[in-house]
Amino acid sequence: MSAPLRLVLFDVDGTLVDSQGSIVAAMTASFDALSLPVPEREAILSIVGLSLPNAMARLVPECTDADQRRLVEGYKQAYHAQRLEQGAASSPLYPGARDTIEALHAVPEILLGVATGKSQRGLDALIEAHGLERYFVTRQVADHHPSKPHPSMIDTARGETGVGVANTVMVGDTRFDMDMARAAGVPSVGVTWGYHDRLALDGATCVIETFDQLQGTLDAIWT
Repeated sequence: MSAPLRLVLFDVDGTLVDSQGSIVAAMTASFDALSLPVPEREAILSIVGLSLPNAMARLVPECTDADQRRLVEGYKQAYHAQRLEQGAASSPLYPGARDTIEALHAVPEILLGVATGKSQRGLDALIEAHGLERYFVTRQVADHHPSKPHPSMIDTARGETGVGVANTVMVGDTRFDMDMARAAGVPSVGVTWGYHDRLALDGATCVIETFDQLQGTLDAIWT
């Protein structure tokens, strides 16, 4: 009897790649362009994972909707310019990320996917820059879904792959990822090397501190 299909969904920023330098720089450029005070670094990193409109609404609720939209567009332009200039170096993979992706991909019954607050353009460029095109069979982005923690990304990924709730795991570094997994009814793995502290991951099924712990943790969840 063959093993059931499994699906591992990864968040991107703060989970697969360390993009905090690029995120803070792009946010700084966006606020500077409108002559607005730049939020603290901790505040900026606290909203990573949300779609940009939701993130901006949380960062500067006092700004008008029009200014929030300008900030979103300014951020997109600044981030895109950085990516063109720096390539993969603007968002390096965390230690162990590539090895773990390759090891999981080599298991016939495991499918890999992405559920991210990034745009389609941003995700595709990142995946291409790191040469990861062949690994992810489903890619869910902010362009096509409500912001995390709405379960739409996970539900759609499951629909595309035909994998059941119990055989799907969300891997992420923020409370938004854990809350999205809970809303979708799937197990979750929180990672401690990202942008939210360990206390924010209290809703996770399991928490890991290094990528090499992931495969064993998944085995434990699925046994």
